Amino acid sequence: MTAAAPADQPLRAESAGALSAKRPLGDRSFQIIALAAGLLVLVILVLIAATTTDQATSWFTKEGFSGIFSKTWDINTSHFGALSFIYGTAVTALIALILSVPVSLGIALLLTEVVPRRWARPIVYVVDLLAVVPSVVWGLWGVLVFAPWLMGIYTSIGNFLNGVPVLGNLFGPPAQGTVQGTSFFTAGIILAFMITPIITSLSREVIATVPTVDREGAYALGATRLEMIRGVVLPHSQGGIVGAVLLGLGRATGETIAVALVIGSSAQITSHLFAPGYNMPAVIANQFSEASGLQRSALMGIGVLLFILTIIINIIARGVVGRSARRGRGT
Repeated sequence: MTAAAPADQPLRAESAGALSAKRPLGDRSFQIIALAAGLLVLVILVLIAATTTDQATSWFTKEGFSGIFSKTWDINTSHFGALSFIYGTAVTALIALILSVPVSLGIALLLTEVVPRRWARPIVYVVDLLAVVPSVVWGLWGVLVFAPWLMGIYTSIGNFLNGVPVLGNLFGPPAQGTVQGTSFFTAGIILAFMITPIITSLSREVIATVPTVDREGAYALGATRLEMIRGVVLPHSQGGIVGAVLLGLGRATGETIAVALVIGSSAQITSHLFAPGYNMPAVIANQFSEASGLQRSALMGIGVLLFILTIIINIIARGVVGRSARRGRGT
């Protein structure tokens, strides 16, 4: 029996080859089309990275590492540092996450664990509808309606916290000349509105995958609903929720039009969140049409940095989700 096993291997390989050769033409065609589509995506990404990097070469060469990460952006002296815009991108995205993640997670848990299905369905429709609202609509509403309304609130908060350590530096009175409430914080709130539906929808889908037997087991052991959520739902959904948050972060980092309308277009690094600022997508959108020479190259370089940042965020998100899936399978 043991001597016959090696002789059977060529037969099995030949049989597998025959089965592969007999696969229907439709299956083979679909495999080729799917492979071509996947390779096309990679080719497009490589071409985008190559062309933008090539057009940004003069900026990288002239400024060097220290110049790229300086905070001076002066068209008159042809000195273009991107640190102010990187700072603005990080601050607005962080504000958006701090505001949106608790709300998104609360809505997702409400829809899956608290509200009956017949009542949850209309809320799901509304959340999904908010996710497809164009960014320019959010931006116009923010600059025409929301930001002027926030100006009075910013002034009240600033006067109340003025002189308080730390909080006074973060939420002091708006500077004189601030246009209609445009600021880092306004941009962060608008981004929070935009990414909350995305994080909510993804988190809800992940939480819905928690096995019913695990929930019932927790109740059988005497757990309350809150204890069941903390001990069963959140540990099981942790990786997916983190992935949803990181995908929302990617959206907040790359959002352009809405932020450009409400952030204030002032390249500065300040701890004052009610002050106007700038971020990477906004400066590209506002200045690219009139830029030329080194300034255009600098804007292309900022695009390269933003491209790299969003790819890193998405890779981290995929890694977190993949690790959670492997942990769930017990590998």
